[in-house]
Amino acid sequence: TQTVALIGFIGLMVAAMLIFYDGGARYLNAPRIHGLKDYGEVVYPLVIASCFPAGLLRQTNVTVRVMGKLGGGRLHAWLETFAALIVLAFFSVLAWQFFKLTGKYADAGRTTRTIGISLSPYWSITTVIMATCVPIQFYVFINWLQAAITNEHAGHEGLSHSEIEIEN
Repeated sequence: TQTVALIGFIGLMVAAMLIFYDGGARYLNAPRIHGLKDYGEVVYPLVIASCFPAGLLRQTNVTVRVMGKLGGGRLHAWLETFAALIVLAFFSVLAWQFFKLTGKYADAGRTTRTIGISLSPYWSITTVIMATCVPIQFYVFINWLQAAITNEHAGHEGLSHSEIEIEN
């Protein structure tokens, strides 16, 4: 998950540099990047999707944990289990919708407007990345379920970045 997120971050940095260059070129009457918007149309879904697997594993999603903290460890674990189940359901539906959309793009031969880049290969990679979120979130759910049943901490909860890398 860390490698995928790093590749996504590098892609984001490259896109930012290209946008910076193109914006400066506009005002300096320098040659601009033809079809820059088209490149963004294929790169941004990949960059955004690449952040989800690591984010899910680390549980960096937005969370409100007031009830769990007030109710003690067992209530906290059960609320986290419920939340993990909801996130699992959400990403399952999301991955299914990505599969459907990618299929539509492939069937229609959809391309970008200016340069005509085929969207299907890039959306296929994006869809695979999104599909990997489902087993990752299932792992998080199982860990929280185990923690709720045994009244112990979840196996991945509160680990430092280096500890998570060792586990991955």
